Amino acid sequence: MFQFGLETDVPPSFVDTSAANDAIAQYGWVAAVGVGILSFAGLVLLLIRRRIRARRGGFDHVVLSVSLPKFRHEEESTRTGTKEQLIEAVAAAETMFSAIGGLKPRHGFFTWLKGNHEEMSFEIVSHEKLIRFYVAAPRHLQAFVEQTFSASYHDAHVEEVEDYNIFAPTGVILGAHLALRRDSVFPIKTYRGQDKDPLSAITNAIAKIPEGSGAAFQFVVRSAPGGWRRAGVRIAKNMQQGMTLEEAIKGKRKGEGSSVAQLSGFASAKEGQEPPREHKLSPQEEQLVKGLEEKASKAGMEANIRLMVSGPDAQSAQSTLSNMLNAFSPFNIYEYGNSFEKRVPRSKTKIVRQFIARAFDEKARIVLNAEEMATLWHMPTPWTETPNIQWLGARAGAVPSNVPTGPQDGGVLEMGYNVYRGVKTPVWIKEADRQRHMYVMGKSGAGKTQLIASLAVQDIKAGRGVAVVDPHGDLIEHLLANIPKERVDDVVHFCPSDTDRPMGLNMLECKDPSQKDMAVQEMIAIFYKLFPPEMIGPMFEHHMRNAMLTLMSDPEQAGSIIEIPRMFSDVDFQNKWRAKITDPVVMSYWVNEVDKTSDFHKSEMLGYLISKVGRFVENEMMRNIIGQQESSFDFREVMDEGKILLVNLSKGKTGDVNAELLGLIIVSKLQMAALARADMPESERRDFYLYIDEFQNFITDSIATILSEARKYRLDLIIAHQYVGQLVKDNDTKIKDAVFGNAGTMMVGRIGPEDVEIFEKIYAPDFSGYDMQNSDKFTWYTKMIVDNASVKPFTMGFTPAPKGNVELAEAIKELSRLKYGRDKRLVEAEILERTSIAAAAPIQSDVGGK
Repeated sequence: MFQFGLETDVPPSFVDTSAANDAIAQYGWVAAVGVGILSFAGLVLLLIRRRIRARRGGFDHVVLSVSLPKFRHEEESTRTGTKEQLIEAVAAAETMFSAIGGLKPRHGFFTWLKGNHEEMSFEIVSHEKLIRFYVAAPRHLQAFVEQTFSASYHDAHVEEVEDYNIFAPTGVILGAHLALRRDSVFPIKTYRGQDKDPLSAITNAIAKIPEGSGAAFQFVVRSAPGGWRRAGVRIAKNMQQGMTLEEAIKGKRKGEGSSVAQLSGFASAKEGQEPPREHKLSPQEEQLVKGLEEKASKAGMEANIRLMVSGPDAQSAQSTLSNMLNAFSPFNIYEYGNSFEKRVPRSKTKIVRQFIARAFDEKARIVLNAEEMATLWHMPTPWTETPNIQWLGARAGAVPSNVPTGPQDGGVLEMGYNVYRGVKTPVWIKEADRQRHMYVMGKSGAGKTQLIASLAVQDIKAGRGVAVVDPHGDLIEHLLANIPKERVDDVVHFCPSDTDRPMGLNMLECKDPSQKDMAVQEMIAIFYKLFPPEMIGPMFEHHMRNAMLTLMSDPEQAGSIIEIPRMFSDVDFQNKWRAKITDPVVMSYWVNEVDKTSDFHKSEMLGYLISKVGRFVENEMMRNIIGQQESSFDFREVMDEGKILLVNLSKGKTGDVNAELLGLIIVSKLQMAALARADMPESERRDFYLYIDEFQNFITDSIATILSEARKYRLDLIIAHQYVGQLVKDNDTKIKDAVFGNAGTMMVGRIGPEDVEIFEKIYAPDFSGYDMQNSDKFTWYTKMIVDNASVKPFTMGFTPAPKGNVELAEAIKELSRLKYGRDKRLVEAEILERTSIAAAAPIQSDVGGK
């Protein structure tokens, strides 16, 4: 026998190997069977895994809600757009689908085995009485989809949302696929051949579905391999060579040999029939050739089209589904093109599962090019004639790159944040830019008060000097609740309705003699502001100016406004003040005018003056405030030491005219205090921030001076109101011109139609009047300056200030009233002594409630 490793003389041909070969054959067969079993088991596992992945489908998807503003430009607001406008609007979707069709298609054995996970779903959904548009894509393609969509639709709002659910707990669910009657190489009618928005037919089908129902069009697409084009190109080429459509599909003329694989269901030609040597194409056939070539020339996508309905009963659901199927009729080209037909699956469970998972069904696959896909699914245009579409209220704009995003960029105040295409960016402003003032405007409910609170709370917590004038009261309460404990002693809470401990506010108190004329002029301007023009004139101004200058002749103890009537009715009182006059012009007024006026004319003059001042003298609350000789706090001290002045002028408690007078006096006092800073080096002047809500009520024409000059003295304004018309009185546009000419940073919320023309000039072309009329609450169209240079406008939201500590707010108010207020009985006794009101006859006012 043959023995391995031993020498032998036996020739190789005589060695017996049959036993070894039998053993090898036996074990080889077993091994082969084992490998086969393992391979089969692995294949089964892979197929099961593929099936599970196909079922999961959309559970790995991100769902994006997409919306557009209805009108982006003025020309779009017309009822019907031109065909050119329509084509331009829908072409944006074609650009997007071209990018998707340009992706590298996944195919081959392993793609089939593991499943293709590059599908995206474009959906139109009617649910809860609104028609919404969604895009669903695999998580790893989210960035691609968002960028591609935003590149096509610059004004679109793309937001990741929770998946929707159109199915009711009880009811009837119906679904169907759409297929093409002919091969996919044949085109359907696209938007370029239609005069109206093709989307209208689809959206109208689900615009008015019954209560409790839901409906959805689902287009699941993926990039198609390029081989689908060859058949269409071949058919077009054959027709151009003189073949009929029938012959071109078969690839041969009648009687020219065996047929080529057919591409559609056309009837075969009769044997033996001789066609003409050349077939002249009809205009319809020429159009078909053009359509075949155009379809093949564009990016292609494999698609599933699903229609899903959930209704309260079978009849309702069937009616909605029929309407949805009929919506595709406008895209059919019956003889010389392609058309849709429905395919109702045998298993309702399967199509529901595929719809939820957004899975791709190979059996329901059709091929559409980018133009056809854009025809079936695109964002609604301004001329889409369908109600209940969820439009975007207004466009969003990105924040410019040079806007500070934090303290690292020099920012001192966080104005808010910008959200654009899913990216949230903080928005800050520099100190130097704040000195150019901030202007806030928006209709009631836009969020002006909340914005002011957000900014003022930051200033307060940062230790800055702040004054807030609030005509409603809620803002002050909010700020008081957010005062840090370390700043409690800095708070001056001025509340006129606190009649038990009134604070003094004397407009005629002027420690700097150089500011007397300014104080008097401001007081006269205040009267012009409070009363109709026909009730104020040169004579009133002349008498009031001299009377006030007389009461200011004693720098240590100035008189007050409520003493003006006594200046003309009490000679002894008048002589007491005349003795203190040092200004010869004022003395000439008393000697050469008043002394030489008869008693009769004096009484007329007295009534004229008292009719304007009397209403404040007669009102107990106002008398106890403006009748005090010394103001309860020093405005210059408040500014220089960076204190917190909170002025609560709640009109419900104070009265409209009274609130206006007090607000006007306070703002004028702050202006004079700012200008008085000329006596200190600019480097030592601390910025002081004055917030005024409904500011048109509390400013005179001198606002132009504040806006243009006060910034030099570091009085920085943040002013807010509702509409531009509030800045124009009797066709006088001084205040409006001053605001728009000097405000550095402008924040505009929702506006009315009367203001559109003004702000479109400021914000165009980035934003339109439609945007600003339909902006969301707490959204501001912001145009600011950075390093004293204007930047491109953008949208901004903000985070409201926290609710704060209400108990601490009450404690601060009590501390302030005890610190700055005076006992009512003491105040009344002093005023009674100085004015002799008890001895004076009752004074009738002719202001008629003004």
